[in-house]
Amino acid sequence: MSHGPRSGLAAVSSALLAMSRHLEVRDVLKTIVVSARELLDAQYAALGVPDDHGGFAQFVVDGVSDEQWKAIGPLPRRHGILAAMLDDAAPQRLADVRRDPRFEGWPSAHPDLVDFLGLPIRDGDEVLGALFLANKNCPKPDGACGFTEDDEELLGILAQHAAIALTNARLYERSRELTIAEERSRLAHELHDAVSQKLFSLRLTAQAAARLVDRDPARAKGELQQVAELAAEAADELRAAVVELRPAALDEDGLAATLRTQVQVLDRAHSARVTFTGHGVRALPAAQEEAVLRVAQEALHNALRHSGGTHVDVSLERRGNGAVLRVGDDGRGFDPHTVRRAGRHLGLVSMRDRASGVGGRLTVESAPGKGTTIEMEVPGG
Repeated sequence: MSHGPRSGLAAVSSALLAMSRHLEVRDVLKTIVVSARELLDAQYAALGVPDDHGGFAQFVVDGVSDEQWKAIGPLPRRHGILAAMLDDAAPQRLADVRRDPRFEGWPSAHPDLVDFLGLPIRDGDEVLGALFLANKNCPKPDGACGFTEDDEELLGILAQHAAIALTNARLYERSRELTIAEERSRLAHELHDAVSQKLFSLRLTAQAAARLVDRDPARAKGELQQVAELAAEAADELRAAVVELRPAALDEDGLAATLRTQVQVLDRAHSARVTFTGHGVRALPAAQEEAVLRVAQEALHNALRHSGGTHVDVSLERRGNGAVLRVGDDGRGFDPHTVRRAGRHLGLVSMRDRASGVGGRLTVESAPGKGTTIEMEVPGG
């Protein structure tokens, strides 16, 4: 190894501590890759988490710029050396990956890899991912490059701890999802019990008033007064339920942080890249913050499910005392002249209603093949 005993132990310790700090899966993946590249002094590192369709659900790299990564194109399929690591669950240490009979090439913008070291990340018999490094840095210009047995052993230790960190992060995210599902179920049950009884009473009283209206107008009038009272009570209970359904994160973290968190979750869950930027947004009235969040959620759903785009960007910026939300995608777009049909399909009517309900406005820009941008402006308090 290139590290002395003391510095090597310190580097390993730092890497393991860094992995254990994170609970979000994507953060753990990135930390594993960065730690591996730094620990073994390589130019490039990557970690792929396989999906069930011959590809990768997630693929994280280090040593490649964002511009290079975009130029490389779609994520790799599981073939060649990557497939060997995942399917055979065996380490791969090669002096020149290009000369291996399993090598199948790479896109023109891909960096040129030579020496290669890859290991599966395993949890028992399950292969969680493939971790690999390439192009070990030479100590001298004319020195011998290539990964050693010591490097392989060190990466094996890192991979074992990476499996623990990744499993813990997955369990954490799963437990959070279950907690959210349980809370939604509880609220739905309470909402049903509280409101359905009122509505049932309302229906019976209205029917009684209808029967009495001809033969006993005075009694019918009393029944109708009771209908009005029951309707007011039902409205109050619905309003209380809606307040309880307001995302707790809005109150705890604010609009920008809540949007950022939701974007991060969607970025992990979808193959499209989902990003968020926020600039100097002050706290808005509660109703406005909730409306902005709901519009963002609806627009993100449309972009990820219907647009066919590879990138969705969400931005929240300050404008005067208010804010502007933009959700843009690079998908197929649609013809604004067919906005009525598209509006129904994409929920644009409900989004416009939400915006106007808090004194804001919603605009839509789209064209076939040009993507879609939805913008919502609210005036603030």
